Amino acid sequence: MKRGEQLGFDDAGRPILITSAAPSYEEEHRARVRKYLTLMAFRIPALILAAVAYGAWHNGLISLAIVAVSVPLPWMAVLIANDRPPRRDDEPRRFDEPRRRTPLFPRAEQRALEPPRAPEAHTHPPTRDHDDHGSR
Repeated sequence: MKRGEQLGFDDAGRPILITSAAPSYEEEHRARVRKYLTLMAFRIPALILAAVAYGAWHNGLISLAIVAVSVPLPWMAVLIANDRPPRRDDEPRRFDEPRRRTPLFPRAEQRALEPPRAPEAHTHPPTRDHDDHGSR
């Protein structure tokens, strides 16, 4: 029984090795953690190198330049570590239904400014003022 090549079976119906499969979530996560730790591992040595450079040359500008290079490292490490591979063509998308998509220039379904409403008639009995001395 032959099945389609996309299903991953050979002519005998046995599963075949899929070499183009995406890495598992755990493998992808480990790779991203390694990237993050590698980039962050350069920060402490950069600070130590700045101190050594100041001690060796007594030039604050060199040390300041080394520290300035190490300042954006955490930001870059987070951005690179949070990056995921691009979506494949067969991966499902969200909001594929046209009626659920937000148009580029949305049209208002109701008016933004409504005409003033007429004051509602109060059905409550009138309240007495404090100046009314007839009840005492």
